Amino acid sequence: MVLKEASILVIDDDLDVLTALRLLLKPLVKEVVIEKNPSNIGSQIANKKFDIIILDMNFNGLVNTGNEGIFWLNKIKKQRPETFVILITAYADIDLAIRGLKEGAADFLVKPWKNEKIINTITSLLKAKKSNSGKKTTIHLNETKIIGESDAMKDVFLKLKKVAPTDANVLILGENGTGKDLIAKALHENSNRSDQPFIKVDVGSLSSSLFESELFGYKKGAFTDAREDRKGRFEAANGGTLFLDEIGNITLGQQVRLLTVLQNRMVTPLGSNESIPVDIRLICATNIDPKILADEKRFRKDLIYRINTVDVIVPPLRDRDNDVTELSKYFVSLYADKYNKTPFTFDAGFIAKLKKHDFPGNVRELQYILERAVIMTEDTMLTSDDLVFSSIERPRVSNAPTTMNLDDIEKNAIFTVLEKNKGNVSKSAKELGITRAALYRRLDKYEL
Repeated sequence: MVLKEASILVIDDDLDVLTALRLLLKPLVKEVVIEKNPSNIGSQIANKKFDIIILDMNFNGLVNTGNEGIFWLNKIKKQRPETFVILITAYADIDLAIRGLKEGAADFLVKPWKNEKIINTITSLLKAKKSNSGKKTTIHLNETKIIGESDAMKDVFLKLKKVAPTDANVLILGENGTGKDLIAKALHENSNRSDQPFIKVDVGSLSSSLFESELFGYKKGAFTDAREDRKGRFEAANGGTLFLDEIGNITLGQQVRLLTVLQNRMVTPLGSNESIPVDIRLICATNIDPKILADEKRFRKDLIYRINTVDVIVPPLRDRDNDVTELSKYFVSLYADKYNKTPFTFDAGFIAKLKKHDFPGNVRELQYILERAVIMTEDTMLTSDDLVFSSIERPRVSNAPTTMNLDDIEKNAIFTVLEKNKGNVSKSAKELGITRAALYRRLDKYEL
């Protein structure tokens, strides 16, 4: 369906809004019907089938539900489930946007709107209707490709779509291997800063002595090896996006220094008395449980609020339904090209075996498993025999002892601490009060 063939219903209790949208759309579409009273929605859509309905979310208290837009959206979807509904509101509320989209809305626009944005949105929806495109298993966010058709990933895509164009600070949460760095890149590529630098820093790996020099830069002579001036990562990202990975692992002292810079938007290089203004969009990521981050002994609350205007939770692969199949097709095709092999097919046992696996290492683990399968196979059909799961990742099962046997107790303690520290051997050894070598010996002994 093309734009000039479309019938559109606009519902808003503001006559100025109705008039503006009618004047905008009338020259472009087949028909525009305006309605001021949402109570008439039922009769309007009963008598006529509209391709798109543009629905305001805030009326003058005609329905006492806390949000009239959601109420009327549900009425429309119940009566006309095939009709696209675009929600429009005066309040740029991300959570409300996500709620509306989950309830079945096709898109969400904010007043004051941009005419070009409304027209592009309507055009895209009509094209989707014409091609009858159902689930999208791949979302292309400029250069970054993120694959997923599960409900959990759809929630992520919806949030990305709304958050990316803003300058809001974003905290990405998720286990190791879920693809937090891809989410960060997608946010940058779809922002107004996409033509500016994207700078990634693994702050969790920086020692106390390197933290300030890497992030804030230094002047020649600031310390023994400072032979020339060097910009820090904040200054390098000026105008663009700064991605601080593993933010949950920095010390309280580092948190104070970071908070000061974020509050003032100024950095002072080591060895200098002059502050440099910086304009960055901040994205942070961590695999630490939010409950741990909420502990002020581990993380300052004022810093959490500063970096977490919006959070994006990346689901583990085990919670992503059938995404394993589409991800497998993508990675196998990728590695077939990389290693100059002919295209592969899968037998039923191959996918079945993958779906039974818990994937404690998430998408990263799946990627490595499939790369190995492509390299090692001599056939053009991949079978379950081609799958070898990594012994590096620990299965997510309970090893609670059923006896008071000392070996069982020690095994359970090691397993619990490893799981708590996301497999980090150094942290686990320190918490258990033993050396790394001693922990490795016990891992081998208990086949963990």
